[in-house]
Amino acid sequence: MSTVTSKSDTTVTVLYALPDEQTIVDVGFEPGMTAALAVKRSGLTESYPSIGDEDLVLGIWGVQVDSWHQLKPGDRVEVSRPLKADPREMRRDFVTSGRVMGGAPVSEGGVRKKARE
Repeated sequence: MSTVTSKSDTTVTVLYALPDEQTIVDVGFEPGMTAALAVKRSGLTESYPSIGDEDLVLGIWGVQVDSWHQLKPGDRVEVSRPLKADPREMRRDFVTSGRVMGGAPVSEGGVRKKARE
């Protein structure tokens, strides 16, 4: 009797996305592999040197994890770019200046005005 091994049983996926491109790399899984080791083995830090300039913000299937998080076969490690500003602070600043996210002006009642064409 033979067993079928799928790719997800032997690899983890590492992905990094920019606004206009995304890179996805499969890395061979080995027991004890951490999220940081998978990123290193993916070669993404060489392809995108800016990743190495910052503390890594990592996630597994959309859930933030530490770099020493132990992986399982089939995991997807996501390398995120750190936020440049707190979104809540940005919203407060926009409203204080009479704008909302997206740039539309705010009426006196706090309701977005419709743009006239």
